Amino acid sequence: MNAVGTMILATAIAGVAGTGLGGLVGAMLQKNSNRVISLLLSFAGGVMLSVVCFDLIVEAIDTGTGIFAVILSVALGVAVTFLLNHIIDRKTSAEIPHIDENHPKTADDLNELIHSDHLEHHFSRNDNKMSLFIAGIVMACAIALHNVPEGMTIGASYASNDGALGSAALVLAVIIGLHNIPEGMAVSVPLITGGMSKLKAVLITAASGIPTILGALLGYLLGEIGPLGLTVSLGFASGAMLYVVFGEILPQSILMYRSKLPAFSAIVGILAGLLIIFA
Repeated sequence: MNAVGTMILATAIAGVAGTGLGGLVGAMLQKNSNRVISLLLSFAGGVMLSVVCFDLIVEAIDTGTGIFAVILSVALGVAVTFLLNHIIDRKTSAEIPHIDENHPKTADDLNELIHSDHLEHHFSRNDNKMSLFIAGIVMACAIALHNVPEGMTIGASYASNDGALGSAALVLAVIIGLHNIPEGMAVSVPLITGGMSKLKAVLITAASGIPTILGALLGYLLGEIGPLGLTVSLGFASGAMLYVVFGEILPQSILMYRSKLPAFSAIVGILAGLLIIFA
């Protein structure tokens, strides 16, 4: 199997299989454990942070295009991801009754982060199929905004290793797969609660991981252009992941489990990332 095929397979396992497994768990249990999800997300966020800061950004600097090109690429990744998330939140937050001036200025639950709470809200009101379809599209876009940057980190890592399965790509594939399990649970539970069959809900949930593959292809192809393309690919993916970790995963983990344990879980994740990268 060539480099692109291997990358697609690894990313599919991380994105589609990881999310699908979460959907299957959600279908079996039909409930989420906020504390377990909080610790799993914060640990994954710590590993992602470690790989981004000590591997991907270092590789971007090593391309020789200059530190300012790296900084601008990272800043662009942060800005684009933040802007797209802000647009979705601003257009949809008014639909949910509990999101008001007293609500934290960030997601305090995984359902809210990926907007499956909007779909569940429409189900509970027995809204028409068009409303449910639009809510489903919004949820798919919210998931894609997380999955595409995750996939880009894998693709950019492949490109930086000349198509080889480098340590960063392997670690990211495993961690993203683990991170997608609770996300899949958050997708399948409201679908099943709304009356959808468990099999169909799991299949739709697995399909929501497809944007990860698209992100990997984008990161890899951009990285193949040349040193500047590789810098932009690595930097943009790193910036997007930094925003996801600091702007969403860690704040949400702390709000879901109001203690210091998510912080310790993130620190353990950072150390685990260092061990995997340099051991």
